[in-house]
Amino acid sequence: MNLKAIFAILIVFIGCCCNAVSLELIVRLDPGAGNLVTFLHFLMIAVIGSITSRCFTVGRKIALRDYALLVLLFFGSNVCNNYAFNFNIAMPLHMIFRSGTLMANMIMGIFLQKKRYCLRQYSGVLFITIGIVLCTLVSSANIRNRTHATLKVNDATGSATSDLFWWSVGITLLTTALLVSAYMSIYQELLYKRYGKHPNEALFYTHLLPLPGFIFMAGNIVQHWQIAVSSPKVAITIGSTDSWSIPVMILYLIGNGIAQYICISAVYVLTTECTSLTVTMVVTLRKFLSLIFSVLYFRNPFTISHWIGTALVFFGTILFANVFIQLRDAFRERVLRGRGHTLLLAVIG
Repeated sequence: MNLKAIFAILIVFIGCCCNAVSLELIVRLDPGAGNLVTFLHFLMIAVIGSITSRCFTVGRKIALRDYALLVLLFFGSNVCNNYAFNFNIAMPLHMIFRSGTLMANMIMGIFLQKKRYCLRQYSGVLFITIGIVLCTLVSSANIRNRTHATLKVNDATGSATSDLFWWSVGITLLTTALLVSAYMSIYQELLYKRYGKHPNEALFYTHLLPLPGFIFMAGNIVQHWQIAVSSPKVAITIGSTDSWSIPVMILYLIGNGIAQYICISAVYVLTTECTSLTVTMVVTLRKFLSLIFSVLYFRNPFTISHWIGTALVFFGTILFANVFIQLRDAFRERVLRGRGHTLLLAVIG
């Protein structure tokens, strides 16, 4: 593994974990801010990309028509994921659900690419599926038990409806986003095979081209921007005399956008420098650390059933990615190179 890959892994952990923390801070202040968060992500990354990637001055490597479907899929999955917070979806459940990427990829691979997998991979996906279903059922029971809680779904009229029904809508959005994201990865793989890997260009155009689509969400975005502007203010002091007051939610949104850019840029670079196994494990471990921090720091409700479901999800991911075999082979190779103990190789092999 080269220094560029190691640096990308470090940035993934820092950027993505900061992104998860700032997103939870935003959602706690305004659960309906999903569209606003998504729009600011796309806008900020497109603006930064136009400055740093020189995509306007250097010819595209991938045809614009081939970006169309990729952009549509990327836009749809991001909107669904972030808008799900508007339907009583807790951050830990959101993280666990999004960890089902391998399961969705396998389903898409079987039906679209006619792929076949080994027993170990099927077993890994089975563990992931059981873990997600367990966490979802437990969360569903918690929602049913909250008889006095209501969720305002229509921001304009403030009408309250059944928590459980709208929570189910949130789960449907997460499921849709999971399948769309899986199909997007397959399509992205096809584009990379056809044109080569161009992470900076793909990052820029997948965030620039969907921006007009947010016109249809303009009312919702403006409404939640006003909520952000009217949030409690914090004083920021620069130097010894200068001081400004800024709404705390605006501060969170800025931090979240920067962290998102750092996170997704590092992931795009990592896909060009490492195997899919390495990328999968880095992203999965990052999600696990974010989940632990969310539960411990924000004191999110997390029962023993949630912990069991989480363990199943991450064990299934490790099993699918063949980590145990990789570690065994790496250990055997190190022993063979370093000491040459043939007896020890015979014992472990």
